Amino acid sequence: MQPKTPKLLDDIRDAAAFIRQVTEAKTLAAYRADRMLRQAVERNFEILGEAAGRLARTDPQTAARIGDHPQIIAFRNLLIHGYDPSIVLAKYSSFPC
Repeated sequence: MQPKTPKLLDDIRDAAAFIRQVTEAKTLAAYRADRMLRQAVERNFEILGEAAGRLARTDPQTAARIGDHPQIIAFRNLLIHGYDPSIVLAKYSSFPC
C-alpha cells in the first residue's frame, strides 16, 4: 500500500457517504429544486472521482479492488470537462433512495 492510499480511500468513503446521506430521502424533484444540494452532490462526485483517479495512478492494485473505479473516474471527468446537468440528474435517479 502506498503512503497516500489511506487518505485517498478516506476521501472516497467520505464523499460517497455524504452523497448517500444528503440524497437519501430526497426525490428527484426536490433535488432539482435545491441548488445548494445539487452543487454539494456534484462537488462530492468530483472529489470521489479525483480521489479514485489518483488512487488508480498511485496504487493500481488497491484501485482495482473498487470494481467501478473506471466509471467513477469517467463520471468525474464528465462533470469537470463536459458538464451537462442531465448527467447528474440521470445518475441521481439511480441513487438508492
